Amino acid sequence: MKCPYCGYKESKVVDSRPADEGNSIRRRRECLACEKRFTTYETMESLPMVVIKKDGSRQSFDRSKVLGSMLRACEKRTVSIADLERMTDEIEQTLQNNLDREIPTVLVGEQVMEKLRNVDEVAYVRFASVYRQFKDIHTFMDELAKLLEAKQPAAPQE
Repeated sequence: MKCPYCGYKESKVVDSRPADEGNSIRRRRECLACEKRFTTYETMESLPMVVIKKDGSRQSFDRSKVLGSMLRACEKRTVSIADLERMTDEIEQTLQNNLDREIPTVLVGEQVMEKLRNVDEVAYVRFASVYRQFKDIHTFMDELAKLLEAKQPAAPQE
């Protein structure tokens, strides 16, 4: 690391500790030439993700859109903002771990529905009705039937 005081290119790390809630590392360094100390921050480089929409257009992944859609689905429900933030972080992390930098909206939508299904069934149905574009009451009822079927315990084996 280049010294900001004298420009010498060698320094030693004196102290390291997590910073920014564990998202970066703060390093205290000492220049080997002038012996002055300075601080650097090390963060993980995140590669940009592109979302491929249903019409084929592409746009940058925006976590605020994911969070906003979940907020709308959970309106007047008991789901906390902290839970929604955590779910959004988990979805974003899963997508970042995916080796593809281009992600179809279907993958994002399915992950949101999976998270909502586990937290609040009403929010899940609200999101699914918009996301899957339910055309009529029968489509809506089919989704509710799937939800109820998944919730019922398996029949005992004889």
